[in-house]
Amino acid sequence: MSIIRKTPTIQDVARNAKVSTATVSRALSSPDRVSEDTRARVFRAVEQTGYTLNQAARSLRQRNSRTILVALPDIGNTFFSVVLDAIEREAVLRGYSVLVANRFAGHDSGRRLHEYFLSNRADGLLLLDGSVPLESLLALAAPPAGVPLIMACEDIACAPFHSVRTDNEFAAEVATRHLIGLGHRGIGHIRGPDGNVLTEEREAGYRRALTAAGIAIRPEWILPAGFDMQQGLAAAERYMALSSRPSAMFAANDETAIGFLSGLRQHGLDCPRDVSVVGFDDLAFAAHFWPPLTTMRQPREALGRIAAEALIDLIEGEPRRRVPRHTVLSSELIIRGSTRAFAPASQRPAPVV
Repeated sequence: MSIIRKTPTIQDVARNAKVSTATVSRALSSPDRVSEDTRARVFRAVEQTGYTLNQAARSLRQRNSRTILVALPDIGNTFFSVVLDAIEREAVLRGYSVLVANRFAGHDSGRRLHEYFLSNRADGLLLLDGSVPLESLLALAAPPAGVPLIMACEDIACAPFHSVRTDNEFAAEVATRHLIGLGHRGIGHIRGPDGNVLTEEREAGYRRALTAAGIAIRPEWILPAGFDMQQGLAAAERYMALSSRPSAMFAANDETAIGFLSGLRQHGLDCPRDVSVVGFDDLAFAAHFWPPLTTMRQPREALGRIAAEALIDLIEGEPRRRVPRHTVLSSELIIRGSTRAFAPASQRPAPVV
C-alpha cells in the first residue's frame, strides 16, 4: 500500500523553527532582514520538513511587469484623487505603471488579490484599504508569492508590513482642542463607518481632547455615520432629534461634515451661528463650500508619493533612501468660516433673512 505524503507548507516550517510564517517569509525572501540565529533556524527547518518553494510561481513573480497594484476601499471617495495622482507621478518617474482595483474587503479578497499577481499583472501591492483580512495579506506576502506590500492611509493593527499614514488620533485631538479653545463645552462627534481603523483613531482623539480638558463625554452626542455626504445628512437628522444639542461638532471627514451642514440648513440652522463644525481631510471643495470648512488637512500628495517610492524600493530591493518602516506624517489645522467662539443662544445674532 502506497503512503500519500502531505506536501510540507510554510506553516510546517514556522512550527518547526518556532517562529511566525511572516518571519519564515522574510528569512527566505530577504535573509538580511532577520538575525543570523533566526535565519539558521529557518533554513534548518526547511531541510527537516522538506519544504521547497513553488518554482513555477517564483519564476512567474520574477517576470517583472513594472506595474504596481493600488487597492482602494472606495474609488468614488474624492479623498483618494490627490493620493492616486501622486502615486502615479512617482511610479512614472521610476518607470512603472499603475493598476487600480476597488473594494477588496470580503471573504474572497485573498483569492482576488492573488489573481493579480499569479497572472503577472503587477509586481507589488500598495494597499489603501485597512479592511482586507490580515490572513489574506500574510499569505500574499509569504512564499511562494512573496509579493512586496506597503500599507498607506489605513493601517491594520499588528500587521508586519511597511506603512505610510497620518497620525489620525493626534490630528483629531487637535481638531477638538480647536473647538475647546473657542469656548465650546458641548462638543459632539460624527463618526466614520463601523469597523474602520480611521473611525476608531479619530474618535479616540476626540475623546482624549475632551478628557484632558475635563469635559464630560456624552455618548448621545457621538453620532453614527460614515464617510459620505448622505451619511452626513442622516447625522443632521439625528442631531436635530437630540433633546439637548452640542454647540460644536467634529466630523470624521469632510464629506460627512458637508452633508451635515447641508442637513442643518434644511432645518433652518446656521453654521457657525448655531453650531460650529470641524471636518477632516481638507478636500478641494472644503474651501469653497459655504461656510468654508474648518478642517484638518492631510498631506495627501506626500502620502501617495512616499508610499509609491517605498513600494518600488521594496520591489527593486535597492532603496534610494531609507524610508522608515512606519512613516507617520503630520496633518495641519486649517481654520475657516465654519467655526467661531461660543456664545450663549441669548447672545447670538438673529439669522439673516
